[in-house]
Amino acid sequence: MAGLARLITRRWVAGLLALFALVGAGAVIGAVGQAERGSTATASLPLGSDSRAAAELSAELPEAQGSAAVVLFSSDGPLSSAALALVQERARTMPGVTGAPPVIAEDRTAATVFVPVTANDATATAEVVAELRAAAKADLPEGLVAQVTGPAAIQADLAAVFDGANFRLLGATAGVVALLLIITYRSPVLWLVPLTVVAAADQLAAVLATHTLAAFDVQWDESTIGILSVLVFGAGTDYALLLISRYRDELRVHADRRDAMAKALTRTAEAVLSSASTVVIGLLTLLLSAFPTTRGLGLACAVGVVVAASFVLIVLPATLVVFGRWIFWPKVPREGQASLADSRSFWRRVGDAVARRPALFAMVTVALLALGGAGMTQIRTGLDSADQFLQKPEAIAAGERLSESFPAGSADPVVIVSRGTGADALSSTVSAVDGVSSVRTMASAGGVSEIQAVLESPPGTDGAQEAVTSIRAAIAALPDTHVGGTEAEALDASEASNRDRLLIFPLILGLVLVALGLLLRSVVAPVVLVLTVVATYVSSLGISWVLFTQVLGFDRLDEGVPLLAFVFLVALGVDYNIFLVTRTAEEARGHGVREGMLRALSATGGVITSAGILLAAVFAVLGVLPLVVLAQLGVVICVGVLLDTLVVRTVLVPAIALVLGDRFWWPRRLV
Repeated sequence: MAGLARLITRRWVAGLLALFALVGAGAVIGAVGQAERGSTATASLPLGSDSRAAAELSAELPEAQGSAAVVLFSSDGPLSSAALALVQERARTMPGVTGAPPVIAEDRTAATVFVPVTANDATATAEVVAELRAAAKADLPEGLVAQVTGPAAIQADLAAVFDGANFRLLGATAGVVALLLIITYRSPVLWLVPLTVVAAADQLAAVLATHTLAAFDVQWDESTIGILSVLVFGAGTDYALLLISRYRDELRVHADRRDAMAKALTRTAEAVLSSASTVVIGLLTLLLSAFPTTRGLGLACAVGVVVAASFVLIVLPATLVVFGRWIFWPKVPREGQASLADSRSFWRRVGDAVARRPALFAMVTVALLALGGAGMTQIRTGLDSADQFLQKPEAIAAGERLSESFPAGSADPVVIVSRGTGADALSSTVSAVDGVSSVRTMASAGGVSEIQAVLESPPGTDGAQEAVTSIRAAIAALPDTHVGGTEAEALDASEASNRDRLLIFPLILGLVLVALGLLLRSVVAPVVLVLTVVATYVSSLGISWVLFTQVLGFDRLDEGVPLLAFVFLVALGVDYNIFLVTRTAEEARGHGVREGMLRALSATGGVITSAGILLAAVFAVLGVLPLVVLAQLGVVICVGVLLDTLVVRTVLVPAIALVLGDRFWWPRRLV
């Protein structure tokens, strides 16, 4: 690495390298662009699940239903004769209708028209629903309201959340990073360099990630690129902060900025490469998930971290060397000034306080983390369709109004599909199940039959889930017969999420433990560090649950949040571990183990804190999208990263290391 560092820091090489990298990245982004999204109707359904089998079998029908919309006409009182006549006319003329008469509620305050939607992707479905809404709402008499609900409408409203979302998310993320870099560096110029480099890495990562996903036929969804962008900005800026901090320190030792950058890059590369490798390994464990889109997210983010680390280790040093020391104005580092490790910084004073009573600090910190994690025992998971949005869209509002006049499950029926069993036999079997209000035949061709069952219980309730379980038990003896629909998918998602957690949690911990063992050449230190990461995760989830239920008004956690939060917090938490302990090992060679830890804390405490606050703020930006799962994920990671950088990495780890002394590094000897 030292030879590469000297090459990169030659002025003419640095200039050409920086120019070529940024222009080349721009050319690839402009000429190639992102690959077309490879998501399908079953991309979010767990592999091997009954609901996925139902969707795949349903797709074999000559005119696959794809999804369904329910047009609801309602009024405060009974529908007038004129209103009923208009509803009947719309049931014949709206786009996609089959000509079947509308269904009138017993209280005569509402009527529904069922519309099959044959579109097989989110964009096409959204267009069909928009046309249907326009046709249903045109020229309505006073007092008559038309709304569209059902699975297709919910899918369309979900897609609407992401209209322009990546642009808004990118703008918000870049704005937050720019603001925090200005505050961190207190320079009118310096912040532009890392921001430009990381922004270029982000755009290139999106192109390379989507083409990688397409090449390996891995599916992804609308949120993948947004989360990828947040991660690249967060991790890339963290790495940049570490490099620039070390570069500033070396400028106080070396007269030539090229020598300073060569030394800084050589010292920083080990930490960044080790950190990035560990994060990538952690993210790739998501390839074992039962959810295709979660696999896509893991692979895309792994590509993003590789791109971010590469730009920070190659493009950023070259770009900084092109400019003189003045880039740090007004706080320009001068040769002969004290380095961070030698200064009486705030974090050195914290370290000295911890060093005086390390056991007490360790016990108090562990107790506080345990107290924060107490809320985790109360967590309930599983969001129904109505709870997916921060702001209630038309499909959800219409579903609630529909349940006032019709059986609660009318807007989102259970789908039963069979190969070999006729529609009549299916209907007879399902109709006898407790909790089923009505059954209707949807299609039958080529030996495949599809029926839909309307449940008596509202969607997302225990009664609805029990009814789905009873339907599955009733048709269990029928060959190649499967149950789908939103309620069945929610049950399967819950089972698959539990399976993912049981598989991926221990796997990622084991891989991180091995990676840290190889990096530190130690047994005790990796175990301690992994345990602190787990404690951070538990505490952050418990604190977040209190925030969700007592402040933000959520009563459930999305099924995917615990897994994704665990992967990101463990992988990113290891970053700060590596930043601290690699610097400790370096300082210990000349100053001893105890003093080495305190000097490392003094040198890295500020940059770790800055990086943590920035990363927490970047993930909090996910809240700009009105989708509950992303808001919840952002909050958990934000809380976890702040705990990690402000408490665990700067108090608990140094306290434990000081208590253990040389035993912390066993069997390695630093001095």
